[in-house]
Formats: sequence, structure tokens, C-alpha cells
Amino acid sequence: MSESRRTALDALHRALGATMTDFAGWDMPLRYASERDEHTAVRTRAGLFDLSHMGEITVTGPGAGEALDHALVGHISALAVGRARYTMICAPDGGILDDLIVYRLGDEEYMVVANASNAQVVLDAVTERAAGFDAAVRDDRDAYALIAVQGPNSPAILKSVTDADLDGLKYYAGLPGTVAGVPALIARTGYTGEDGFELFVAPADAEKLWQALTEAGADAGLVPCGLSCRDTLRLEAGMPLYGHELTTALTPFDAGLGRVVKFDKPGDFVGREALTAAAAKAEATPPRKLVGLVAEGRRVPRAGYPVVAGGEVVGEVTSGAPSPTLGKPIAMAYVDAAHAAPGALGVGVDIRGTHEPYEVVALPFYKRQR
Repeated sequence: MSESRRTALDALHRALGATMTDFAGWDMPLRYASERDEHTAVRTRAGLFDLSHMGEITVTGPGAGEALDHALVGHISALAVGRARYTMICAPDGGILDDLIVYRLGDEEYMVVANASNAQVVLDAVTERAAGFDAAVRDDRDAYALIAVQGPNSPAILKSVTDADLDGLKYYAGLPGTVAGVPALIARTGYTGEDGFELFVAPADAEKLWQALTEAGADAGLVPCGLSCRDTLRLEAGMPLYGHELTTALTPFDAGLGRVVKFDKPGDFVGREALTAAAAKAEATPPRKLVGLVAEGRRVPRAGYPVVAGGEVVGEVTSGAPSPTLGKPIAMAYVDAAHAAPGALGVGVDIRGTHEPYEVVALPFYKRQR
């Protein structure tokens, strides 16, 4: 068993008393104190996250956009410079290899951000698929540390340490700037359901930036946050997590995310044939639908638990946790279309042999007031 990788902020997390855990081969902070308090801080004030385990892949050259159009399911070459897009990379059979965010940094430069657990798979696939194009693929996982500041107070906190135009920065956009004297790519993205920013910086600058944001956010209620509250925040916001709501066994159409597949883009792309068939099948016979489940009792459903109705298994839980915002256990689950409507009667989760009643609701569970 190889030793876990450590981020540039590892010593700082330990000094803050973080509970560390192995996540996708990285030693990451799970929580610093109370995960409920960290969750609430992000919903009401602000939280600071180390996301340096994410995988950055840079694609450059005159054919970079075309290469990514071929490698991914989205129309990436149509992205304006400075904008970002949520997309996916699929296997030839249409199965989801990973969900991604792609940033267009320049006319001939794109950055693909992959999930930590899939970074190598994505790097290998993009490298292989870009081979016939006038483009170079570079593994930049060691070139960046990634720090996120999320929550309603995050714009004010970040404004106090940068002169970048944050007011003009749209959601899913990024701009180069200086934050606390450190060069950064400032992106208005996140995985919490709140307004916030993700800051890509050189690993050598990460500690300085973290400390500056901590000081800047002291009066605004900013707290360091671990992976545990990141999971409950994204679950409340109805955001899929690879390995749970998204897997190689599902196509984007099975996951209710067929909109990310752009059949009208120029040229062929990997998985087109299989995805065309998947789209037609989804239209003819609606697949299981991803829905929200809210517990009537106190028992928490976990991934893999069967969803039941009328004594039959009608679905499967993909993610479940206590919701600090709702004050009840919640879950996301793929459920047969016949039982997927909000308010569907008689739906429950089989928790170790006991049928626990759950209310079917539309996702997300939580939506911030804009």
C-alpha cells in the first residue's frame, strides 16, 4: 500500500487539529471540529476548503478546442475565453468516466479539472483521444494547489484581499488575478450550493493564501472546513458525486444529465453512437429518475440501500446523510419513473430489513436565495 499524497497545506491542517482521512490516495481533512458547525458556517457565513486533491489537466495548441470536443461530450471549443463549463468524459459505450469542469484560459489553452479518484483515468483518456490533433496535453496536478472560499460572506472576504473585478465575475467564469499578493486563477465555482470562489495557485503560495483568507474572514465568521461537510453541502444542493450518482454503468441520460451531451457540435466524439442510442432509449422508456428522499424518522439511509414501494424494490439510494439545514436525514436515489413524482405515496427505504417511510421530493433539497 503506497503512502497517501499530502497537499501543500498538510502541516497547516494538522496544526489546526484536523481529523485526517485517506481520500482517493490523498491525506485530506475530514473535519476540524464539528462538521455540523462547518456546514452551517458555509450556509450562513463562509467556509475555507483545501481542494488540492483535484486533478488539473492543461490542453494547449491550435487544435486544443477540437481535441476536447472529440474527447468530451460537450462543445468545448464554443466556450468563450474566461468561461467555464460543466461537462463529462464518457467511455465508447457511453458510460460516464468522470464529470468535469473545463476552463478556457486563452484562445489555445484549456484547463480540465477532474475528480481526484479519476484524475489518472481522465488524463490517460484525454491524452489518447487528443493524439490526432494539433494539441498538447499536460499533467498539471502538481502545478496547482486549490483553495475554495464558499458561502454568502465569501465575496466580501475575497474582495478585501484582491483588486480583481469580482462583481463582474459571473458564475462559471474565471479570471487571472492577484489574491493577497499571490498570483491566482480566480473561478466563481463551487460544490456547496452557495456563492463562492475556487482559487488555483502555485503550491508554494498555498499556505500564505490560506492564512491571508483566514485573517480576512475572521470577523465574517469564516471557518476551515473538511470533506465531511463538503459532502452534506453538495447533497443538500442536489449535486452528483462521482462513484455515487455517476458511474461507468450509467450514461449521462440515465443520470438525468443528457443536456451536457452536445450532438450538434462539429466532428465526431468518443461515445457518440452509444449516446445517440441512450438518448433514444431514454425518450422511449424513461430510465430511473434521480430524486430526493426526506426521512419521516431519524434513521439515515446509506448508498446501496434499496428503495421500496408496495413490497417491491423500486430504486436504490446513491447518497444519504443527516441534513443540518433540514434537520432530518436525506438521500438521493435512482427510483423507477412510476414512483419518482414528488409526493409519491408508500415509498420507503429498506434500512437493514426495516421499511422506513420517506417522502419523495424534487431536487435540490436546498436552494440559496440569489
